[in-house]
Amino acid sequence: MQISFPQPVLSPCIGICQLGDDGLCIGCLRSTNEIGRWLAMSHAEREHLMMVVLPRREAEKS
Repeated sequence: MQISFPQPVLSPCIGICQLGDDGLCIGCLRSTNEIGRWLAMSHAEREHLMMVVLPRREAEKS
């Protein structure tokens, strides 16, 4: 019997770590709270941030 573990959600960090006037990182669009909590977030929380929240923020900036 093979046990499979969920793949970790990779960090959205792209190495441009600077906060914009809106309080979001200009590189990854995460808030300071989201950046600080990243390692403590559940897989589901990380996935939601990557698949829903960050794309929405990206679209709003366009």
